[in-house]
Amino acid sequence: MTTGVIAGVVLVFLLLAYLVYALLKAETL
Repeated sequence: MTTGVIAGVVLVFLLLAYLVYALLKAETL
């Protein structure tokens, strides 16, 4: 695996985690 592939996977994972966090936070309000 190249550094670019790893960086891409990390960015996608962080984006998904942020979206899930935002949805959960919105539901609790």
